[in-house]
Amino acid sequence: MPTRKSLTVFFPAHNEEENIGPLVRKTHETLNGKVEDFEILAINDGSTDGTRMVLDELEKEIPEFRGVHHEINQGYGGAVQTGFRSATKDLVFFSDGDGQFDITEISLFLDAIDDYEAVLGFRKDRQDPFHRKVFAKCWGTLIRILFGIKVRDLDCAFKMFRREHIESIQFETQGAMITTELLAKLSKRPDFTFTQIGVTHLPRTAGEQSGGSPKVVLRAFKELFRMYGRLKNYQPPNV
Repeated sequence: MPTRKSLTVFFPAHNEEENIGPLVRKTHETLNGKVEDFEILAINDGSTDGTRMVLDELEKEIPEFRGVHHEINQGYGGAVQTGFRSATKDLVFFSDGDGQFDITEISLFLDAIDDYEAVLGFRKDRQDPFHRKVFAKCWGTLIRILFGIKVRDLDCAFKMFRREHIESIQFETQGAMITTELLAKLSKRPDFTFTQIGVTHLPRTAGEQSGGSPKVVLRAFKELFRMYGRLKNYQPPNV
């Protein structure tokens, strides 16, 4: 019997024309018959390749799918914000549009979410270049020191939340700081609980990575400098 949970799955996607189609179809195959009420979104963040055309075709093919388009690139954080704002179901899950995760493992998260407000993935064997692993390790350590967020893999793009906890957050970052802002603000809530699950990470088979570029890294540190005081002193509404 399908679960009665209602679920939004969304994928930020920038120039992922070769990856996003197979990912959306695999997601639909995984959820169909297992989840009673679901939707799949792809957030096209100002792509300059054929991503938009792929999403248009997917809308004709899959009734539960919807493409959401940024005419101008807003950055990863902007795409994640749009995904959260566009979600209509009780649970919200997001992963990257590059297909580097095994989307079938979302079933583990659906089982675990009953007892928590969030389920956070960590990559058991990260399939990224060495320099990205080093930056991620240093960044994660810095965030733990500054904000006390004890998460094994801070920026692992395989996460599930209850939408009610996200709706009250006013996001202020547009880049790679988005996960730090999200978890720093949620962790201020006394009722916020989470668990962590190891997930499979796969090599990228098409397209180009941009997450470890000097531009992205510099933007993350600029946003961290700008947001540090606000996040340390943040008080969630109605608490």
